[in-house]
Amino acid sequence: MFDKLKTILSRTAVDYADIRYEIKNEVKIVFKGKELVQVSSNSTDGYVLRILKDGGLSSVSVTKEIDIEKAIKTACENSSLIAGNLARPVRFARGETVKETFTPELKEDPRQIPLDEKLALVRKYNNIALQQEKILTTNISYLEVTREKYFVNTEGNEIKEELITTKINGLIIGKDGSLIQSVRVGVGGSNGFAVLRNREEEFEKRSSLVLQLLDAEPVKAGEYDVILNQNLAGVFTHEAFGHFSEADLIEDNPSMRKKMKLGARLGNDALNIIDDPTIPEQLGFYRYDDEGVRAKPTQLMKNGVLVGRLHSRRTAAAFDEPLNGHCVAEDYRYPPIIRMGTIFIQPGDVKFEELLDELGNGLYILDSRGGQTSGENFTFGAQYGFIVKNGKLNKMVRDINISGNLYTTLKNIKKIADDLKLSETGGCGKGQINIRSCHGAPHILIQNVIIGGV
Repeated sequence: MFDKLKTILSRTAVDYADIRYEIKNEVKIVFKGKELVQVSSNSTDGYVLRILKDGGLSSVSVTKEIDIEKAIKTACENSSLIAGNLARPVRFARGETVKETFTPELKEDPRQIPLDEKLALVRKYNNIALQQEKILTTNISYLEVTREKYFVNTEGNEIKEELITTKINGLIIGKDGSLIQSVRVGVGGSNGFAVLRNREEEFEKRSSLVLQLLDAEPVKAGEYDVILNQNLAGVFTHEAFGHFSEADLIEDNPSMRKKMKLGARLGNDALNIIDDPTIPEQLGFYRYDDEGVRAKPTQLMKNGVLVGRLHSRRTAAAFDEPLNGHCVAEDYRYPPIIRMGTIFIQPGDVKFEELLDELGNGLYILDSRGGQTSGENFTFGAQYGFIVKNGKLNKMVRDINISGNLYTTLKNIKKIADDLKLSETGGCGKGQINIRSCHGAPHILIQNVIIGGV
Protein backbone atom coordinates (compact mmCIF):
# COMPACT_ATOMS: atom_id res chain seq x y z
CA MET A 1 0.00 0.00 0.00
CA PHE A 2 2.86 2.41 0.82
CA ASP A 3 4.29 1.99 -2.72
CA LYS A 4 0.88 2.70 -4.26
CA LEU A 5 0.43 5.86 -2.17
CA LYS A 6 3.96 7.07 -2.94
CA THR A 7 3.29 6.58 -6.66
CA ILE A 8 0.17 8.72 -6.34
CA LEU A 9 2.08 11.51 -4.59
CA SER A 10 4.86 11.36 -7.20
CA ARG A 11 2.31 12.66 -9.70
CA THR A 12 1.78 15.89 -7.71
CA ALA A 13 4.05 18.82 -8.63
CA VAL A 14 3.38 20.83 -5.46
CA ASP A 15 5.15 22.24 -2.39
CA TYR A 16 3.76 19.52 -0.13
CA ALA A 17 1.25 16.68 -0.36
CA ASP A 18 0.05 13.85 1.86
CA ILE A 19 -2.40 11.02 1.34
CA ARG A 20 -4.17 8.83 3.88
CA TYR A 21 -5.86 5.57 2.89
CA GLU A 22 -8.17 3.96 5.41
CA ILE A 23 -10.20 0.81 5.76
CA LYS A 24 -13.00 1.37 8.26
CA ASN A 25 -15.04 -1.46 9.77
CA GLU A 26 -18.02 -0.81 12.01
CA VAL A 27 -20.20 -3.24 13.96
CA LYS A 28 -23.34 -1.98 15.67
CA ILE A 29 -25.99 -3.67 17.83
CA VAL A 30 -28.91 -1.66 19.22
CA PHE A 31 -31.63 -2.53 21.72
CA LYS A 32 -34.58 -0.22 22.37
CA GLY A 33 -36.26 -1.68 25.41
CA LYS A 34 -36.64 -5.43 24.84
CA GLU A 35 -36.58 -5.03 21.07
CA LEU A 36 -33.43 -5.68 19.06
CA VAL A 37 -33.65 -2.95 16.40
CA GLN A 38 -30.25 -3.10 14.68
CA VAL A 39 -27.45 -5.53 13.96
CA SER A 40 -25.08 -4.28 11.29
CA SER A 41 -21.54 -4.78 10.02
CA ASN A 42 -20.08 -2.39 7.48
CA SER A 43 -16.72 -2.15 5.78
CA THR A 44 -15.77 0.93 3.76
CA ASP A 45 -12.56 2.53 2.56
CA GLY A 46 -11.24 5.64 0.89
CA TYR A 47 -8.48 8.18 0.37
CA VAL A 48 -7.92 11.73 1.64
CA LEU A 49 -5.45 13.79 -0.39
CA ARG A 50 -4.08 17.13 0.88
CA ILE A 51 -2.06 19.51 -1.26
CA LEU A 52 -0.16 22.65 -0.26
CA LYS A 53 0.73 24.77 -3.31
CA ASP A 54 1.82 28.41 -3.39
CA GLY A 55 0.52 28.87 0.16
CA GLY A 56 -2.95 27.43 -0.54
CA LEU A 57 -4.04 24.24 1.27
CA SER A 58 -6.84 22.04 -0.06
CA SER A 59 -8.08 18.50 0.37
CA VAL A 60 -10.17 16.03 -1.61
CA SER A 61 -11.65 12.70 -0.48
CA VAL A 62 -12.46 9.83 -2.84
CA THR A 63 -13.54 6.24 -2.33
CA LYS A 64 -12.36 4.77 -5.65
CA GLU A 65 -8.77 4.53 -6.86
CA ILE A 66 -9.92 5.37 -10.39
CA ASP A 67 -10.86 8.85 -9.15
CA ILE A 68 -7.40 9.71 -7.79
CA GLU A 69 -6.18 11.54 -10.92
CA LYS A 70 -9.26 13.75 -10.87
CA ALA A 71 -8.72 14.32 -7.12
CA ILE A 72 -5.13 15.51 -7.74
CA LYS A 73 -6.29 17.91 -10.45
CA THR A 74 -9.12 19.27 -8.29
CA ALA A 75 -6.91 19.68 -5.21
CA CYS A 76 -4.28 21.59 -7.25
CA GLU A 77 -6.92 23.89 -8.76
CA ASN A 78 -8.46 24.53 -5.35
CA SER A 79 -5.06 25.23 -3.77
CA SER A 80 -4.31 27.83 -6.42
CA LEU A 81 -7.72 29.40 -5.97
CA ILE A 82 -7.29 29.53 -2.17
CA ALA A 83 -3.74 30.89 -2.46
CA GLY A 84 -4.98 33.84 -4.47
CA ASN A 85 -7.47 34.79 -1.79
CA LEU A 86 -5.44 34.39 1.41
CA ALA A 87 -4.08 37.28 3.48
CA ARG A 88 -1.36 34.97 4.81
CA PRO A 89 0.00 31.96 2.90
CA VAL A 90 -0.31 28.62 4.71
CA ARG A 91 2.93 27.19 6.04
CA PHE A 92 3.50 23.83 7.75
CA ALA A 93 5.76 23.38 10.78
CA ARG A 94 8.29 20.67 9.97
CA GLY A 95 7.97 17.39 11.83
CA GLU A 96 10.16 14.31 12.10
CA THR A 97 10.40 11.96 9.13
CA VAL A 98 9.00 8.64 10.35
CA LYS A 99 8.57 5.16 8.91
CA GLU A 100 6.69 2.91 11.32
CA THR A 101 3.91 0.36 11.53
CA PHE A 102 2.17 0.55 14.90
CA THR A 103 -0.42 -1.92 16.17
CA PRO A 104 -1.78 -1.31 19.69
CA GLU A 105 -1.80 -4.13 22.21
CA LEU A 106 -5.31 -5.44 22.84
CA LYS A 107 -6.86 -7.46 25.63
CA GLU A 108 -8.98 -9.58 23.25
CA ASP A 109 -9.28 -8.36 19.69
CA PRO A 110 -13.00 -7.60 19.13
CA ARG A 111 -12.65 -8.70 15.50
CA GLN A 112 -12.08 -12.24 16.77
CA ILE A 113 -15.23 -12.30 18.92
CA PRO A 114 -18.28 -13.89 17.19
CA LEU A 115 -21.20 -11.55 16.57
CA ASP A 116 -23.60 -13.74 18.54
CA GLU A 117 -21.33 -13.45 21.61
CA LYS A 118 -21.36 -9.66 21.32
CA LEU A 119 -25.14 -9.72 20.94
CA ALA A 120 -25.54 -11.92 24.03
CA LEU A 121 -23.41 -9.54 26.12
CA VAL A 122 -25.40 -6.47 25.11
CA ARG A 123 -28.68 -8.31 25.74
CA LYS A 124 -27.49 -9.33 29.22
CA TYR A 125 -26.59 -5.77 30.22
CA ASN A 126 -29.83 -4.43 28.72
CA ASN A 127 -31.88 -6.96 30.70
CA ILE A 128 -30.26 -5.89 33.97
CA ALA A 129 -32.06 -2.57 33.63
CA LEU A 130 -35.31 -3.93 32.23
CA GLN A 131 -35.88 -6.38 35.09
CA GLN A 132 -36.49 -3.43 37.46
CA GLU A 133 -40.21 -2.66 37.95
CA LYS A 134 -40.05 1.11 37.37
CA ILE A 135 -37.66 1.06 34.43
CA LEU A 136 -39.77 2.28 31.51
CA THR A 137 -37.36 1.50 28.68
CA THR A 138 -33.72 1.51 27.56
CA ASN A 139 -31.65 2.44 24.55
CA ILE A 140 -28.46 0.37 24.80
CA SER A 141 -26.02 -0.16 21.94
CA TYR A 142 -22.73 -1.86 21.12
CA LEU A 143 -20.32 -0.04 18.80
CA GLU A 144 -17.05 -1.39 17.41
CA VAL A 145 -15.03 0.80 15.06
CA THR A 146 -11.72 -0.22 13.48
CA ARG A 147 -9.63 2.20 11.43
CA GLU A 148 -6.67 0.73 9.53
CA LYS A 149 -4.73 3.79 8.36
CA TYR A 150 -1.87 4.21 5.89
CA PHE A 151 -0.24 7.67 5.74
CA VAL A 152 2.39 8.89 3.27
CA ASN A 153 3.65 12.40 2.57
CA THR A 154 6.16 14.06 0.25
CA GLU A 155 8.59 14.51 3.16
CA GLY A 156 9.18 10.77 3.36
CA ASN A 157 6.76 9.70 6.11
CA GLU A 158 5.28 6.18 5.86
CA ILE A 159 3.03 5.30 8.81
CA LYS A 160 0.52 2.51 9.35
CA GLU A 161 -1.55 2.54 12.54
CA GLU A 162 -4.69 0.75 13.71
CA LEU A 163 -7.27 2.36 15.99
CA ILE A 164 -9.80 -0.03 17.53
CA THR A 165 -12.62 1.33 19.67
CA THR A 166 -15.37 -0.60 21.47
CA LYS A 167 -18.16 0.47 23.80
CA ILE A 168 -21.54 -0.51 25.19
CA ASN A 169 -23.48 2.54 26.22
CA GLY A 170 -26.85 4.18 26.22
CA LEU A 171 -29.72 5.44 28.32
CA ILE A 172 -31.83 3.87 31.08
CA ILE A 173 -35.22 5.53 31.57
CA GLY A 174 -37.49 5.16 34.60
CA LYS A 175 -41.02 6.33 35.33
CA ASP A 176 -43.08 6.77 38.48
CA GLY A 177 -46.50 8.33 37.84
CA SER A 178 -45.88 11.37 35.67
CA LEU A 179 -42.22 11.69 36.69
CA ILE A 180 -39.63 10.43 34.22
CA GLN A 181 -35.90 10.23 34.98
CA SER A 182 -33.03 8.93 32.85
CA VAL A 183 -29.38 8.05 33.44
CA ARG A 184 -26.54 7.47 31.00
CA VAL A 185 -24.47 4.30 31.23
CA GLY A 186 -21.34 3.37 29.35
CA VAL A 187 -18.31 1.09 29.37
CA GLY A 188 -15.60 0.81 26.75
CA GLY A 189 -12.19 1.87 25.56
CA SER A 190 -9.48 1.43 22.97
CA ASN A 191 -7.65 -1.56 24.44
CA GLY A 192 -9.80 -4.49 23.39
CA PHE A 193 -13.02 -6.36 24.03
CA ALA A 194 -12.07 -7.52 27.55
CA VAL A 195 -12.94 -4.08 28.99
CA LEU A 196 -16.60 -4.84 28.16
CA ARG A 197 -16.75 -8.15 30.04
CA ASN A 198 -17.86 -8.55 33.67
CA ARG A 199 -19.37 -5.08 33.87
CA GLU A 200 -22.73 -6.17 35.31
CA GLU A 201 -22.13 -4.08 38.44
CA GLU A 202 -21.95 -0.87 36.40
CA PHE A 203 -25.33 -1.53 34.76
CA GLU A 204 -26.83 -2.55 38.13
CA LYS A 205 -25.60 0.70 39.75
CA ARG A 206 -26.93 2.89 36.97
CA SER A 207 -30.30 1.09 36.98
CA SER A 208 -30.53 1.56 40.75
CA LEU A 209 -29.64 5.23 40.33
CA VAL A 210 -32.64 5.79 38.03
CA LEU A 211 -34.93 4.36 40.72
CA GLN A 212 -33.36 6.56 43.41
CA LEU A 213 -33.84 9.64 41.21
CA LEU A 214 -37.56 8.87 41.02
CA ASP A 215 -37.65 9.48 44.80
CA ALA A 216 -35.27 12.46 44.82
CA GLU A 217 -36.29 16.12 45.05
CA PRO A 218 -35.35 18.84 42.56
CA VAL A 219 -32.43 20.97 43.70
CA LYS A 220 -33.16 24.51 44.86
CA ALA A 221 -31.66 27.16 42.61
CA GLY A 222 -28.98 29.41 44.03
CA GLU A 223 -25.26 29.98 44.44
CA TYR A 224 -23.40 27.13 46.11
CA ASP A 225 -19.94 25.91 46.88
CA VAL A 226 -19.80 22.53 45.15
CA ILE A 227 -17.72 19.42 44.61
CA LEU A 228 -17.82 18.04 41.07
CA ASN A 229 -17.11 14.33 40.57
CA GLN A 230 -14.51 13.14 38.05
CA ASN A 231 -16.91 12.82 35.10
CA LEU A 232 -18.48 16.26 35.45
CA ALA A 233 -15.15 17.97 36.16
CA GLY A 234 -13.74 16.23 33.09
CA VAL A 235 -16.58 17.46 30.87
CA PHE A 236 -16.02 21.00 32.20
CA THR A 237 -12.32 20.68 31.39
CA HIS A 238 -13.01 19.45 27.85
CA GLU A 239 -15.92 21.70 26.89
CA ALA A 240 -15.30 24.97 28.72
CA PHE A 241 -11.47 25.08 28.75
CA GLY A 242 -10.14 22.49 26.31
CA HIS A 243 -11.67 23.85 23.12
CA PHE A 244 -10.02 27.23 23.72
CA SER A 245 -6.71 25.36 23.88
CA GLU A 246 -7.26 24.26 20.26
CA ALA A 247 -5.36 26.81 18.18
CA ASP A 248 -7.79 26.75 15.25
CA LEU A 249 -10.69 27.88 17.44
CA ILE A 250 -8.99 31.05 18.65
CA GLU A 251 -6.67 32.03 15.78
CA ASP A 252 -9.18 34.40 14.16
CA ASN A 253 -10.69 35.69 17.42
CA PRO A 254 -8.52 38.61 18.65
CA SER A 255 -10.20 38.95 22.07
CA MET A 256 -9.91 35.22 22.79
CA ARG A 257 -6.29 35.12 21.59
CA LYS A 258 -5.54 37.90 24.05
CA LYS A 259 -7.20 36.04 26.92
CA MET A 260 -5.55 32.72 25.95
CA LYS A 261 -2.07 34.19 25.57
CA LEU A 262 0.63 31.87 26.88
CA GLY A 263 1.75 33.13 30.27
CA ALA A 264 -1.71 34.37 31.26
CA ARG A 265 -2.77 33.44 34.80
CA LEU A 266 -6.19 31.79 34.48
CA GLY A 267 -6.50 29.62 37.59
CA ASN A 268 -5.16 29.25 41.10
CA ASP A 269 -1.80 27.67 41.94
CA ALA A 270 -3.32 24.21 42.49
CA LEU A 271 -4.66 23.88 38.94
CA ASN A 272 -2.70 21.85 36.37
CA ILE A 273 -4.24 20.65 33.07
CA ILE A 274 -2.63 18.41 30.45
CA ASP A 275 -3.64 16.68 27.22
CA ASP A 276 -1.82 13.38 26.84
CA PRO A 277 -2.82 10.98 24.01
CA THR A 278 0.17 8.75 24.80
CA ILE A 279 -1.28 7.10 27.94
CA PRO A 280 -1.66 3.39 27.07
CA GLU A 281 -4.99 1.58 27.52
CA GLN A 282 -6.96 4.83 27.62
CA LEU A 283 -9.75 5.73 25.19
CA GLY A 284 -7.81 8.68 23.73
CA PHE A 285 -4.60 6.75 23.03
CA TYR A 286 -2.83 6.99 19.66
CA ARG A 287 0.80 7.00 18.45
CA TYR A 288 0.57 9.33 15.41
CA ASP A 289 -2.00 11.91 14.44
CA ASP A 290 -3.48 12.13 10.93
CA GLU A 291 -0.73 14.48 9.74
CA GLY A 292 1.87 11.85 10.59
CA VAL A 293 3.09 13.75 13.67
CA ARG A 294 3.92 11.73 16.78
CA ALA A 295 1.57 12.53 19.67
CA LYS A 296 3.13 14.26 22.68
CA PRO A 297 1.87 15.07 26.16
CA THR A 298 1.07 18.78 26.12
CA GLN A 299 0.94 20.73 29.36
CA LEU A 300 -1.79 23.32 28.88
CA MET A 301 -1.92 24.89 32.34
CA LYS A 302 0.74 24.77 35.05
CA ASN A 303 0.04 26.17 38.54
CA GLY A 304 -2.84 28.20 37.09
CA VAL A 305 -0.79 29.70 34.25
CA LEU A 306 -1.50 28.94 30.56
CA VAL A 307 1.64 27.30 29.17
CA GLY A 308 0.62 25.41 26.02
CA ARG A 309 -2.00 24.75 23.36
CA LEU A 310 -2.90 22.08 20.80
CA HIS A 311 -1.73 22.35 17.21
CA SER A 312 -1.84 21.13 13.66
CA ARG A 313 1.20 21.62 11.44
CA ARG A 314 -0.45 24.74 10.00
CA THR A 315 -1.29 26.43 13.32
CA ALA A 316 2.06 25.47 14.88
CA ALA A 317 3.75 27.45 12.10
CA ALA A 318 1.24 30.32 12.35
CA PHE A 319 1.66 30.63 16.16
CA ASP A 320 5.39 29.77 16.06
CA GLU A 321 4.81 27.14 18.75
CA PRO A 322 5.88 23.45 19.00
CA LEU A 323 4.13 20.61 17.16
CA ASN A 324 2.38 18.14 19.46
CA GLY A 325 0.43 15.70 17.26
CA HIS A 326 -3.18 16.72 17.90
CA CYS A 327 -4.60 16.86 14.34
CA VAL A 328 -7.12 14.03 13.94
CA ALA A 329 -9.81 13.08 11.41
CA GLU A 330 -13.04 11.17 11.96
CA ASP A 331 -12.18 8.79 9.11
CA TYR A 332 -11.23 8.65 5.39
CA ARG A 333 -13.98 11.13 4.48
CA TYR A 334 -12.31 14.06 6.20
CA PRO A 335 -9.04 15.99 6.42
CA PRO A 336 -7.76 16.20 10.01
CA ILE A 337 -8.56 19.06 12.39
CA ILE A 338 -7.17 19.92 15.83
CA ARG A 339 -8.64 17.68 18.55
CA MET A 340 -8.10 16.89 22.18
CA GLY A 341 -6.80 13.40 22.89
CA THR A 342 -6.90 12.69 26.65
CA ILE A 343 -7.42 15.97 28.50
CA PHE A 344 -7.59 16.06 32.27
CA ILE A 345 -7.02 18.04 35.43
CA GLN A 346 -3.97 16.54 37.11
CA PRO A 347 -4.52 15.14 40.60
CA GLY A 348 -3.87 17.09 43.79
CA ASP A 349 -2.86 15.70 47.17
CA VAL A 350 -6.03 15.58 49.29
CA LYS A 351 -8.58 12.80 49.81
CA PHE A 352 -12.23 13.11 48.79
CA GLU A 353 -13.22 13.08 52.47
CA GLU A 354 -10.97 16.09 53.11
CA LEU A 355 -12.71 17.85 50.23
CA LEU A 356 -16.08 17.21 51.91
CA ASP A 357 -14.74 18.63 55.19
CA GLU A 358 -13.44 21.70 53.36
CA LEU A 359 -16.80 22.14 51.60
CA GLY A 360 -18.77 22.00 54.85
CA ASN A 361 -22.16 22.97 53.41
CA GLY A 362 -22.98 22.86 49.71
CA LEU A 363 -23.61 20.35 46.93
CA TYR A 364 -21.84 17.24 45.66
CA ILE A 365 -22.71 17.02 41.94
CA LEU A 366 -22.14 13.96 39.75
CA ASP A 367 -21.98 13.03 36.06
CA SER A 368 -22.72 15.08 33.01
CA ARG A 369 -25.94 15.00 31.05
CA GLY A 370 -24.98 17.37 28.23
CA GLY A 371 -24.71 21.09 27.97
CA GLN A 372 -23.44 23.93 25.87
CA THR A 373 -20.91 26.72 25.77
CA SER A 374 -21.30 30.24 24.40
CA GLY A 375 -17.93 31.91 24.16
CA GLU A 376 -16.45 31.87 27.66
CA ASN A 377 -19.77 31.04 29.34
CA PHE A 378 -21.07 27.52 29.89
CA THR A 379 -24.15 25.61 31.04
CA PHE A 380 -24.01 21.89 31.86
CA GLY A 381 -26.64 19.51 33.14
CA ALA A 382 -25.77 17.02 35.88
CA GLN A 383 -27.23 13.56 36.34
CA TYR A 384 -27.71 13.90 40.10
CA GLY A 385 -26.27 15.29 43.29
CA PHE A 386 -26.35 15.30 47.08
CA ILE A 387 -26.86 18.07 49.58
CA VAL A 388 -23.80 18.30 51.85
CA LYS A 389 -24.22 19.45 55.45
CA ASN A 390 -21.30 19.80 57.83
CA GLY A 391 -19.12 17.76 55.49
CA LYS A 392 -21.58 14.82 55.31
CA LEU A 393 -23.61 13.60 52.32
CA ASN A 394 -27.33 14.21 52.84
CA LYS A 395 -30.38 13.91 50.57
CA MET A 396 -30.13 13.13 46.83
CA VAL A 397 -31.26 15.92 44.49
CA ARG A 398 -32.06 15.94 40.76
CA ASP A 399 -32.70 18.33 37.83
CA ILE A 400 -29.37 20.15 38.32
CA ASN A 401 -27.84 22.64 35.91
CA ILE A 402 -24.60 24.47 36.56
CA SER A 403 -23.60 27.61 34.72
CA GLY A 404 -20.83 30.14 34.85
CA ASN A 405 -17.94 31.92 33.21
CA LEU A 406 -14.85 29.87 32.33
CA TYR A 407 -12.28 32.30 33.71
CA THR A 408 -14.17 33.03 36.92
CA THR A 409 -14.70 29.30 37.50
CA LEU A 410 -11.03 28.42 36.90
CA LYS A 411 -10.05 30.90 39.61
CA ASN A 412 -12.73 29.55 41.95
CA ILE A 413 -11.36 25.97 41.86
CA LYS A 414 -9.93 25.84 45.38
CA LYS A 415 -9.06 22.20 46.09
CA ILE A 416 -8.24 19.18 43.93
CA ALA A 417 -8.40 15.61 45.18
CA ASP A 418 -5.95 12.79 44.41
CA ASP A 419 -8.49 10.45 42.74
CA LEU A 420 -8.04 11.03 38.98
CA LYS A 421 -10.44 9.05 36.80
CA LEU A 422 -10.53 9.07 32.97
CA SER A 423 -13.63 8.44 30.85
CA GLU A 424 -14.22 5.06 29.18
CA THR A 425 -16.58 6.49 26.58
CA GLY A 426 -16.33 9.92 25.09
CA GLY A 427 -16.96 11.79 21.95
CA CYS A 428 -16.73 15.28 20.59
CA GLY A 429 -18.68 16.83 17.74
CA LYS A 430 -16.42 19.72 16.77
CA GLY A 431 -16.87 19.69 12.99
CA GLN A 432 -16.40 15.91 12.85
CA ILE A 433 -17.19 13.15 15.32
CA ASN A 434 -14.29 11.97 17.47
CA ILE A 435 -15.42 8.86 19.35
CA ARG A 436 -12.02 8.55 21.11
CA SER A 437 -12.07 11.98 22.74
CA CYS A 438 -11.20 11.20 26.38
CA HIS A 439 -11.49 13.47 29.41
CA GLY A 440 -11.17 13.21 33.14
CA ALA A 441 -10.31 14.82 36.45
CA PRO A 442 -10.14 14.14 40.15
CA HIS A 443 -12.91 15.46 42.41
CA ILE A 444 -12.63 19.27 42.52
CA LEU A 445 -14.01 21.87 44.94
CA ILE A 446 -15.36 25.08 43.34
CA GLN A 447 -16.70 28.09 45.20
CA ASN A 448 -19.66 30.26 44.20
CA VAL A 449 -21.23 28.18 41.41
CA ILE A 450 -24.62 29.17 39.95
CA ILE A 451 -27.03 26.25 40.19
CA GLY A 452 -30.28 26.15 38.24
CA GLY A 453 -33.20 24.30 39.80
CA VAL A 454 -36.61 25.08 41.27
